[in-house]
Amino acid sequence: MVARIYRPAKTAMQSGQAKTQDWRLDFEPETPRTVEPLMGYTSSTDMRQQLRLDFATKDEAIAYAEKNGLAYEVFEAEVPKRRLAAYSDNFKFNRMGAWTH
Repeated sequence: MVARIYRPAKTAMQSGQAKTQDWRLDFEPETPRTVEPLMGYTSSTDMRQQLRLDFATKDEAIAYAEKNGLAYEVFEAEVPKRRLAAYSDNFKFNRMGAWTH
């Protein structure tokens, strides 16, 4: 079973960086999910898939995986390449673009 160590991305419902500073350890599923034929629910017999561990640093997560003999992969987040701007920048006196409505 392979564990993934990564830093979670921010959700679409928040504008801040809350809950994105910690590192997370998740397990890859061992068995595929199955669809229950009567009701159509998706289920799995893999209980490790429900386990999610949070760590303050990447080194702590790696140390935990090595201590418990887990195979792991570390995924680094990419830095966004866009310039962050505030809404008030649209109304600045010395703005760079043309003023249009």
